[in-house]
Amino acid sequence: MSNTATPSVLSAPPELTSTKTGIVVSDACSKTRIVAVEGYFVHPKYGKRIAQESRFHVHDETNVSKKGDRVEIVPSRPMSKTKRFRVVRVTQKSAVSDIVVA
Repeated sequence: MSNTATPSVLSAPPELTSTKTGIVVSDACSKTRIVAVEGYFVHPKYGKRIAQESRFHVHDETNVSKKGDRVEIVPSRPMSKTKRFRVVRVTQKSAVSDIVVA
């Protein structure tokens, strides 16, 4: 008997296994976005669901995403001291558009 796993599990790219979805909370810097990913966990003693938010600095090469957009991110090589993720795609555009007053 062999202890090898199926090839499809071993050869799965990391993009498919560790994709996160979050909302862009800041787009102040060029090619950098801050994305908030919200998750829940159950308290071990009391059983209450508790919301937990993690913020990631994300690389956006084409500056497509804007504040309020829902984006899909994946881990990548380190782009800078804090950037360890990159934007794969914008899944939902923000309903609020920036109004420019002249």
